[in-house]
Amino acid sequence: MGMAQNTTIPVKVGVVLDLDTWVGKMELSCISMALSDFYASHGHYKTRVITKIRDSQRDVVGAAAAALDLLQNEEVEAIIGPGSSMQANFMIGLGSKARVPIVSFSATSPSLSSLQSQYFVRATLNDSAQVPAIKAIVQAFGWREVVLICVDNEYGNGVIPSLTSALQEVDTHVTYRSAIHPSATDDQIVEELYKLMTMSTRVFIVHMFTPLGSQLFTKANEVGMMEEGYVWILTDGITDFLSTLDPSAIDSMQGVLGVKPHVPRTKELDSVKIRWKKKFQEEYPINEISELNIFGLRAYDAASALAMAVEKLSTGNFSFQKTNISRDSISLESIRVSPIGPNILHSLLITRFRGLTGDFQIVDGQLHTSAFQIVNVIGEGERGVGFWTPENGIVRRPNSTSKVNLRAITWPGEPTSVPKGWALPTNGKKLKIGVPVKEGFSEFVKVMRDPITNTTKVTGYCIAIFDAVMATSPYAAPYEYIPFETPDGNAAGNYDELISQVYFQKYDAVVGDTTILANRSLYVDFTLPYTESGVSMIVPIIDNRSKSAWVFLKPLTWDLWVTSACFFVFIGFVIWTLEHRINEDFRGPRSHQVGTIFSFSFSTLVFAQRERIVSNLARFVVIIWFFVVLILTQSYTASLTSMLTVQHLKPTITDINELIRTGQRVGYQNGSFILAFLERMKFHESNLVIYNSPEQLDELFSKGSQKGGIAAAFDEIPYMKLFLAKYCSKYTAVRPTYKFDGFGFVFPKHSPLVSDVSMQILNVTEGDQMAKIEQAWFGQNSSCPGLNGSLSSDSIGVDSFWGLFLIAGVASSAALIICMVTFLYENRDALAQLDPPTPAWRKIKALATRFDNKDLSSHTFRKSEMGERSGINGMDAVTATPATNYPPSPSSLSVQSTHSNFAFSRDQATSASEYGDPMSPNGQTSPETAFGIELANSKPELKGVPEVVHVNN
Repeated sequence: MGMAQNTTIPVKVGVVLDLDTWVGKMELSCISMALSDFYASHGHYKTRVITKIRDSQRDVVGAAAAALDLLQNEEVEAIIGPGSSMQANFMIGLGSKARVPIVSFSATSPSLSSLQSQYFVRATLNDSAQVPAIKAIVQAFGWREVVLICVDNEYGNGVIPSLTSALQEVDTHVTYRSAIHPSATDDQIVEELYKLMTMSTRVFIVHMFTPLGSQLFTKANEVGMMEEGYVWILTDGITDFLSTLDPSAIDSMQGVLGVKPHVPRTKELDSVKIRWKKKFQEEYPINEISELNIFGLRAYDAASALAMAVEKLSTGNFSFQKTNISRDSISLESIRVSPIGPNILHSLLITRFRGLTGDFQIVDGQLHTSAFQIVNVIGEGERGVGFWTPENGIVRRPNSTSKVNLRAITWPGEPTSVPKGWALPTNGKKLKIGVPVKEGFSEFVKVMRDPITNTTKVTGYCIAIFDAVMATSPYAAPYEYIPFETPDGNAAGNYDELISQVYFQKYDAVVGDTTILANRSLYVDFTLPYTESGVSMIVPIIDNRSKSAWVFLKPLTWDLWVTSACFFVFIGFVIWTLEHRINEDFRGPRSHQVGTIFSFSFSTLVFAQRERIVSNLARFVVIIWFFVVLILTQSYTASLTSMLTVQHLKPTITDINELIRTGQRVGYQNGSFILAFLERMKFHESNLVIYNSPEQLDELFSKGSQKGGIAAAFDEIPYMKLFLAKYCSKYTAVRPTYKFDGFGFVFPKHSPLVSDVSMQILNVTEGDQMAKIEQAWFGQNSSCPGLNGSLSSDSIGVDSFWGLFLIAGVASSAALIICMVTFLYENRDALAQLDPPTPAWRKIKALATRFDNKDLSSHTFRKSEMGERSGINGMDAVTATPATNYPPSPSSLSVQSTHSNFAFSRDQATSASEYGDPMSPNGQTSPETAFGIELANSKPELKGVPEVVHVNN
């Protein structure tokens, strides 16, 4: 054993704790156990940490003196401690000067940042590490206001900046900070609690240690602040020690929430707790408290980490030189500088292991942030309701990634729902509600004063809505309306000045026709709007009913007139083409046929066409065209009737830029933000006119801009609707509507009333109560058009009928194409007999001539021919010509291309064409004969040569 000790290197480490407290005794016992356990399991290590213990005596000076003694006289290479942040503040400077690491496991104040000294190592969590967990709780329940209750010392003040800043990130306002002295008496605490009761905020965050915390909650329970509606959230300063509190303190904390670092339960932890409890009871048998808390576990891990860091140093890194400084010297200049302190610090910063409290890792001079547990004080102790982790926020289990609600929480007073976090003050004062004083538009807000009783009565649409909202609130909120007026009863200022009174705390709220604006929201909060939003322009209207002699042309646009006319002509041409060869009604002289085309098409307007239709294709086209004409004429009739009989109101001005360009005078309501709006729109100040009531606005319009009146007025939609309800026959609102947020109630910044009142506004506006309020104050004029209703109708254009024209055009074109293809097909043999050298235009002329003739194969002409032949057979035989002179049938004619094959001369052919073929009906030549004659006439090289037509007998 002695040989083993000769081979080890002792490293002296100082320990500074409050040894006259049970916490200090617990921490010292854990440090001793940690070193004992470490070297018992690592007996082959070459270093041994030797502790030099000093009592800080619960005093900052005592802790500093103990540290100075250890550095000068014991020549320690590191110090574990002290027990509080206040004691550590001075010790950090000593450690920096001596280059000795100061390892603290209980100095949690954020002000002790490692940036002050690299030799300060926080082997515990910074108090600010729990701030995100508290913020998450507040955000999860939607509380908008909190009160901080802190102990008035270094520990209490250190967390305030980070906590306040974090809560502001989730739009939660710290309304008040209560600082309680560590040695405050019961009376002083009760006095502070009564002050808190007079405030509306009911969410309290408590940051202090247990002795003062127990005293605070005992008194809070006595004064009635642990009842329904209150919320209490504890930091780890109290939550870590809940198991050590006496039953009376726990009983007064029922329903309290708390956060504390999460310590995973392991077999090693259970073993240490059992062995420590046995050891502690043996060392301090009269101590009633024997529960190992987080500080004891941190002390165990800190001592283990320091032993590991020392062991990591090689033997060559240890060089101990005895100084010649007197043991009685206390001069700071004479402090010994540790030769291995920097090496120990570096080794400690890179040490990582699995400790009793979880993963031990120093990041930026302090322990790496881990999970926090959320507990609820119920019955005789605490119950876990969830966890908070840096990665996933609030979760049910520490290793879970699913974000679900916390387990069931028992709140103070055991309410059935989550406390809303605020309440009306208990001082019995009524809410002071400021209301505007108006000369006109009294339907919105009207202030009446009884000259006999000198009492004030406030009514109006806005007042009725606020009363309805407050009546549906789940709590009784007494309030009174206070007019914003001067002693003589006039308005004390404009709306901006009225709203500013809430900011200056003269009023608790403002109710009236106050518009929600961005610049106003900088210093007050608005509820959700309860009216329509927007600013519109109102102008006079004139009857635009036309009295022109040409009014009958206005129902249709010019492009529709032209399109219709073109289609009438086109349809007439198509019908003529389809009927010309088979229908006597569409034959005759050319002038007669042109007249038939126009008369037939335009007579379809009144369905009075006289020509009969025999072609199926023509009938198909006519049916579709009748459908188009029917719709077109009916639409024309309806539009013309509307123009001649219905009143058409037209605004005198439709463009705001026209008002600015021509320098017209415009009106705005007195005290309204519309003035600033018009100035931004570049209206000249001299052209802006104030009005106070609808009657005054009507009078200004009647005068006109040139006679001291106005040409247009700008106001918000609710006012415009009220004005138009009275004068809808004279004025109208024109677009565009400029976007604004409507009317809302005004409350102080971060007021908890805003969310509740906004919710009740939704309930009122979505129900039938809103319609009843509007009917009561504005009435209903069904004869007036809506604010944005159309006041005139436009002419009908091609856009409304292009589909019909498309159908008619496609059908007509298809019928025309079918007709021409059929004609060419029937005459394909005749086309094939033409000489190839024949010019194309002569071929087309020949086809046109053939098309102009009757189609004798048509059933219409066959019936006519049969009737004529029966008449010929009944004539006297004497009148018949000799058989030798009887002309051949048309089918017996053959047209030859050689010059000598023509039996008739050109003159004879011409004569036959003029006088007709005796065998052809109506005295006309047969189609084949005519086509041959036309072809013969088309040959210029044969002119002057007799052309013969052979007749086959």
